Amino acid sequence: MQPNAEFIRERIRTVPDWPTPGVMFRDITPVLQDPRSFRLLIDLLVYRYMNRRLDLVAGVDARGFIVGSVLSYELNLGFVPVRKKGKLPYMTLAEEYQLEYGSATVEMHADAVRPGQRVLLIDDLIATGGTMVAAMKLLQRLGANVIEAATIIDLPYLGGSDAVRATGTPLFSVCTFDKN
Repeated sequence: MQPNAEFIRERIRTVPDWPTPGVMFRDITPVLQDPRSFRLLIDLLVYRYMNRRLDLVAGVDARGFIVGSVLSYELNLGFVPVRKKGKLPYMTLAEEYQLEYGSATVEMHADAVRPGQRVLLIDDLIATGGTMVAAMKLLQRLGANVIEAATIIDLPYLGGSDAVRATGTPLFSVCTFDKN
């Protein structure tokens, strides 16, 4: 792991048994609270994507909004929110998916992207991959090309990174956590 990624990884808090017993929740709040680690995180992502030909950044509700909106600002790109069901005021498209502890639905505005636009999809964490794959499907239904999916944290033992890669979409994660 790169030293900068390790710096960020060390600031991620682990909350045991949340939201359900047995889940080790990886909390990025300390990364966001510390100006040095937050800046480093954004800089890592900016440098990775600054020379890519992108049109939009799509961020997944809710922590993907934080990182995605700052990243889109720094890259001078538009930002598209992928929200939980029932949160958007205009016509939407929806996609249901399974979580490691239940099911959920994400939505986007029906006019969020135009066919052919090149989109970076970002969230804070990938676990089972359900949220990320559902967001990718929404973007693709609107004709977007998802150039890469990106996360701060990958939990590869839950299979999400494999699920994203199985779609043919590259995945970048700043850091990885094993089961323990």
